[in-house]
Amino acid sequence: MRIGGFTVEPLLLLLVFVPVAIVCELVHADPVWIFVTAALAIIPLAGLMGKATEHLSEHMGAGLGGLLNATFGNAAELIIAVIALRAGLLDVVKASITGSIIGNILLVLGLSALAGGVKFERQAFNRTAAGLGATALVLSAIGLIVPALFHFVVRGNPAAHERELSLEIAIVLFITYILSLVFALHTHKHLYSGTPTEAQAHDADEALGVTGWSTKKSISVLLGATAFVALMSEFLVGAVEHTARTFGMTDVFVGVILVAIIGNAAEHSTAILMAMKNQMDLAINIAVGSSIQIALFVAPLLVFAGYAFGQPMDLLFSPFEVMAVALSVGIVSLVSLDGESNWMEGVQLLAVYVILGLAFYFLPEAVPQSALH
Repeated sequence: MRIGGFTVEPLLLLLVFVPVAIVCELVHADPVWIFVTAALAIIPLAGLMGKATEHLSEHMGAGLGGLLNATFGNAAELIIAVIALRAGLLDVVKASITGSIIGNILLVLGLSALAGGVKFERQAFNRTAAGLGATALVLSAIGLIVPALFHFVVRGNPAAHERELSLEIAIVLFITYILSLVFALHTHKHLYSGTPTEAQAHDADEALGVTGWSTKKSISVLLGATAFVALMSEFLVGAVEHTARTFGMTDVFVGVILVAIIGNAAEHSTAILMAMKNQMDLAINIAVGSSIQIALFVAPLLVFAGYAFGQPMDLLFSPFEVMAVALSVGIVSLVSLDGESNWMEGVQLLAVYVILGLAFYFLPEAVPQSALH
């Protein structure tokens, strides 16, 4: 899009909501408007964070660049979750973890397969890398299922150490994530690099926007965008409960659907663009890799942060959240078995996401809590 002779990305037009959100907060506007404007402001800010990270990766080389991407890939979601955790909104934090996992592997991957499949009858991808990603997702599901199973086995037993179990599982997941980085970025990086043609590499750079920024500019944009994401997240979290009540939504639905989509919107668009350029390997790496990062990196960090804030958080999710993650991981594992995708598989993934979204919407507030006690 060109404005006044300059090319402007449509997503960046949403930056106008940054000052709008600030004004709404200063004049104590209705919390619904604060929530909406802050949410719209976070989307382009998260995109800028991702773009700055990609530019820095180009300057740092494959190893350090890959590590930087892996560390900051879900920075916006992490910031929102940390602020919600500090505010004591544990249900929203846990739901945002669930929502980010199922959102990436169902919504993002589904839209990518659908958009790419409309243009290309068959899109191939590295089956080995996809299989490894599916296995990591199974581990993620186990990390959520075990605390829930343990809770039901020992409920009523005052000697049970459920919180300690969650902390130790978080440590195991975090260590596994570090080792997965070594695997993907060093010992087996050939599985994840793919073999794009020169035209495909140019298309990828163009879609990711990784040309033309200096290191100084990249760092400045990253720091500035991070600061504003933190500010907008404060506004968002402060207005989330009122907004949920106004629209008849539960905190769990807000976390699973709204917060997850808000934090991942910029990344969603990149995966879809890659699929439309017939680069399903990269689209899958973005979608599945982001879910893995949420489960193995962000979730453990939030457990650690909870202790630091005096708001200890466990990994005890509601039965429905656990079931949603397990079903999502199951269907993605099936889709990745043959090493190729088509538009109908995209429709199937999206159908599962819509079904789960509807169930979360109609799930009464009391169900997640009463089911755990």
